[in-house]
Amino acid sequence: MIKIYTVISCSSCKKAKEWMENHQLEYEEVNLLNDHMTREDFLKILSLTDDGTEEVISKRSRAYQRLNLDFESLSINELVRIFDENRTLLRRPLILDDCRLQVGYNEDDIRKFLPRDIRQVEMKAATENIKTFSQSIENNEQEAVV
Repeated sequence: MIKIYTVISCSSCKKAKEWMENHQLEYEEVNLLNDHMTREDFLKILSLTDDGTEEVISKRSRAYQRLNLDFESLSINELVRIFDENRTLLRRPLILDDCRLQVGYNEDDIRKFLPRDIRQVEMKAATENIKTFSQSIENNEQEAVV
């Protein structure tokens, strides 16, 4: 199941939830400010990153500025505790399933959460649209030459 970590006032979080609903994908929402992120959830998120904490930390957050820590040098236990005490440190939304993570909302990247068969159908339709468009341009160019 897809899980989305959000904050109520976050416009990117709202877009991600709306996208999921528009594509009829079930998801579980976890409010970062009201709900406790379990240690297992935090470790799952870190395991899905390419760049560790760098990928999920909001460097623009007040908490990040205030703490002024070298996150790469902290132990897992310290990281879990610090993130639990300073939940605004995390970028949002955090969207994940069993094997994929997306940090932030990106309309193209979020498509990875669509089932493969739906992605293939949509890709085929997009390819056909491109072919049709290219053919109409060629026809217009040929007519312009004549």
